[in-house]
Amino acid sequence: MSATDAEQIDRANSSGRTPAVFVHGLWMLASSWDHWLPHFEAAGFAPVALTWPGEAATTTEARQYPETIAGRTVGQVADHLAGLIGTLERKPVVIGHSVGGLLTQILAGRGLSAASVAIDPAPFRGILAMPLSTVRSLIPMIANPADRKRAKPLTYQQFRYAYANAVSEEEARSIYERYAVPAPCAPPMQAALANFNPRTEVKVDCRNPQRGPLLVISGGKDNAIPWALANGAYKRQKRNPGVTEIVELHGRDHALTLDSRWREVADVALAFVRRFV
Repeated sequence: MSATDAEQIDRANSSGRTPAVFVHGLWMLASSWDHWLPHFEAAGFAPVALTWPGEAATTTEARQYPETIAGRTVGQVADHLAGLIGTLERKPVVIGHSVGGLLTQILAGRGLSAASVAIDPAPFRGILAMPLSTVRSLIPMIANPADRKRAKPLTYQQFRYAYANAVSEEEARSIYERYAVPAPCAPPMQAALANFNPRTEVKVDCRNPQRGPLLVISGGKDNAIPWALANGAYKRQKRNPGVTEIVELHGRDHALTLDSRWREVADVALAFVRRFV
């Protein structure tokens, strides 16, 4: 069983190293970062993969009891993560994927990270693009407003399109069977409506001078979060006085942090944060 948030934080505080906090997105658990943790530890960081509130400990539990994560909103998760980060003795680097990439930017906008990497980040208020592939990817989660307080899984075919469209059938199915779990419907609904709701939780303080350096990574074949959305985040974040960069990894889909070439993505993130920490 993976270490708890408290155990990881205690270990990071005891190490004297800069923590590297990892934030996952929809349909995943904190354990989806398990292969990244030793990679960053070997590079001199103290890795911490944080859970969402109510998150199950294993994929089996998550699939059996989806109600534990149901109804969680972006604001609730962001506040939960901020509270955990507040118990770290050193300001961490924060790396997030998908909705985790959105959360990473929210946390950075609160001045909580020394450097941040947002990988295929979900959009926030002010990003106006809404590609058709994104709409198709999210339809299973946003089509029925009554699902807002529910958690739903993706079928394999839905996952194949939204998440793992640029890998082989065999690899896509392996990723799905190993990692995919039900996810709360609220965050994608919030993201879809963010530009129509001035009080939305899906907003980022892009101007805070305490934001720190930020890198946006975009998968060139990502259906869920294509270039238009990643570049939209970059353009908004460029308003910050801190370093803001974007890189596109050609031929990569939304599963780029999990597939057989995950190390390429990890090394891009690692090279960026090492420049500043």
